[in-house]
Amino acid sequence: MKICRLDEIVPDTGVAALVGAEQVAVFRIDQKVYAIGNRDPFSGANVLARGIVGDLKGELVVASPVYKQHFSLVTGRCVEEPSVSVPVYRTRVEGGDIQILLTGESQCRT
Repeated sequence: MKICRLDEIVPDTGVAALVGAEQVAVFRIDQKVYAIGNRDPFSGANVLARGIVGDLKGELVVASPVYKQHFSLVTGRCVEEPSVSVPVYRTRVEGGDIQILLTGESQCRT
């Protein structure tokens, strides 16, 4: 499913997208794209796309703007509470378009 153009997302930031019935947080880190669930499991608010992205001990993460927990952009795991995680979505960039790959589509992380 096409989300937007890669150049429409400022590097090192995220945007929210509706994919089916799910809110997805899509992040651009340099020329790579990551997608995780937008719902913060601690607050219940759909805010992860507005979090601050960074590197925590070598792991790409986003900090929730509510309670500040860090979620891995690769695994969805919460750094502070490893038993909690958010969904991770497969992504690709094709012809400059960011796509979220739904079940059954070929996988390619960019």
